[in-house]
Amino acid sequence: MAPEMIAEAKHGNRALNLRGILEYAIGIGASDIHLKVERPPVIRVDGSCRFAGEVPLTQEHMLEFLDIMMTPEEKSRFMEKGDDDLALNMDGVGRFRVNVLKQRGTIGMILRHVKGKIPDFRGLNLPANAVEKIAEIRRGMVLVTGTTGSGKSTSLASIINIINQSRREHIVTLEDPIEFVHQDIKASITQREIGLDTDDFKTALRAMMREDPDVIMIGEMRDIETFEAAMHASETGHLVFSTLHTTNVMLTIDRIVDLFPPVQHQQVRTNLAFQLRAILSQRLVVAADGAGRIPAVEIMFNNPGIQALIRENNLKQIPGAVMAGKGEFMQTFNMSLVALVEQELITEADAMEASDNKDELKMNLQGIYVTTGGGGILKK
Repeated sequence: MAPEMIAEAKHGNRALNLRGILEYAIGIGASDIHLKVERPPVIRVDGSCRFAGEVPLTQEHMLEFLDIMMTPEEKSRFMEKGDDDLALNMDGVGRFRVNVLKQRGTIGMILRHVKGKIPDFRGLNLPANAVEKIAEIRRGMVLVTGTTGSGKSTSLASIINIINQSRREHIVTLEDPIEFVHQDIKASITQREIGLDTDDFKTALRAMMREDPDVIMIGEMRDIETFEAAMHASETGHLVFSTLHTTNVMLTIDRIVDLFPPVQHQQVRTNLAFQLRAILSQRLVVAADGAGRIPAVEIMFNNPGIQALIRENNLKQIPGAVMAGKGEFMQTFNMSLVALVEQELITEADAMEASDNKDELKMNLQGIYVTTGGGGILKK
């Protein structure tokens, strides 16, 4: 915590106000802020959590923060059910995605800083040729995947921004909550937030098809209903983007199929084989100079060979097909890690830590590539 904040906090904790905490966190580049009773604020910088000062928050602090974030009705609803998601705009500080929760009978909250400016994909160190190819897709389904905090929403916003700059179309987004606010450039953009603009995903997804969309962005693929709505939209000629909490291409397909009862698996595979256009999976690796993190990215573009592998449930062969698709701008995580090591953007040790297949990466770093499966464990 900044020295002046600590000094004031020792005199009645008055400096432990939400604005002061957030200003300090953003000032040192924090991505997330964790607030809970009986602990000082915790901030995450470059992937690592650390305490910001020594003065603990109280339940009174947390109730005061709720009053800033919520209407009385929203606060009452939260106190009854115990968790909620919302967006916070604080003038002069920034925009945050917030999860409020109860833990051990007290209030806690996690705030993620959402950078107001939509970043250019080049500044994100994403593979330029592949991202530009994704932005040129006109119909079907594109998925951006990764764990929480891996930069999925940022990458997706940068792709939507490319489309906004180049196509005179209608882009409709459905988010919970809205993270990046897009301004109309060439495209007309409609952004809808769950809880603010519509009651729930189910209602909004049903209405979306009557809103004349060309491009649809669904913030997260949450359940069967969301996936079925996305698949229907792609089947009727729309371009659909969404995110999924999976760690690589192969497991993304497996996860989608596993959403459905076994009797439907073959039909889902068949639909995916025809409607899926691309998957971009990413994870963040500590930069070699210690300043920030760099995305390692696995990219798959669907082609006839991969369609057959999906349809026939030969998912373990997909990494080999991705490796063989280098000329189509495809790459495995290991290929991405090797490139980042060669560019001296990450260290070899951190690349090994991030890899799903360390033995393969060792060979790749020596220039030896063998087309094999791997990259995750499939359910039997």
